[in-house]
Amino acid sequence: MDTNWEQDFAYQRIRHLIKDRFRRDNLPDLNALLFLIGVQELGHWQADFTKEEKRDLMHIAVCRLMAEDGHYRFVGRDDEGWPHYELTSKIPPTDLAGQERLLKEKIIGYFAELESSEGFIG
Repeated sequence: MDTNWEQDFAYQRIRHLIKDRFRRDNLPDLNALLFLIGVQELGHWQADFTKEEKRDLMHIAVCRLMAEDGHYRFVGRDDEGWPHYELTSKIPPTDLAGQERLLKEKIIGYFAELESSEGFIG
């Protein structure tokens, strides 16, 4: 039995809002949401991110999300404006499902913060 239905509902709500906002045919997956958070944190969009830049954007998103719990610390931006973080404490080990649950929880919090402070969604 799934006891995390509230988290699942909130996560699905975000997926639907992002799908509608960007006028997509499909719901974004976890990686797409991490990519969007990375772009949001970078602060600008470009149509031709390289594969390496896309990976870096997803890493930025994970760092930003995990900074809330003190696992990463924002150290500044480089000459091109890319944010950089440093690891301050290890994230407790968990299985893949646990990692996904944690990221979903952080994504929900991130978008809730954007929604309330900037009216980002809706």
